[in-house]
Amino acid sequence: MKKPTTSIAFQILPRTSNEKNAIEIIDKVIALIKQSGVSYEVGPMETTMEGELEVLLQIVRKSQDIAVKNGAEAVFSNVKILYNPKGIMTISEKVTKHR
Repeated sequence: MKKPTTSIAFQILPRTSNEKNAIEIIDKVIALIKQSGVSYEVGPMETTMEGELEVLLQIVRKSQDIAVKNGAEAVFSNVKILYNPKGIMTISEKVTKHR
C-alpha cells in the first residue's frame, strides 16, 4: 500500500447567528470527509486527513461551499499541511503509542 504524501489538519469555523447551526454545519463537513474515502481522525478542535495533496485540498474547498450553502455568512478555515512526496507517517503511526 502506498504511503500518503500529505496530512492536512483543518478547522472550519462557520460564522452563523446561532451555535446550533454552526454545529450542524460542522457535522455536514465531517460527513463529506467520511464520504470522501480518505483516512481521517476527528478531534475536539480540528480534523486531520491524510492522502494525496490535491484530493485533500478539494475536500477543504468543498467544506467552504457546504458551510455557505447551509447558512454560514462567512467561513474561517485554519489549515495546516504536511507534505512530502516520498510519503509521511500515517495518523496511526503518529498517535498509536500515545493511546
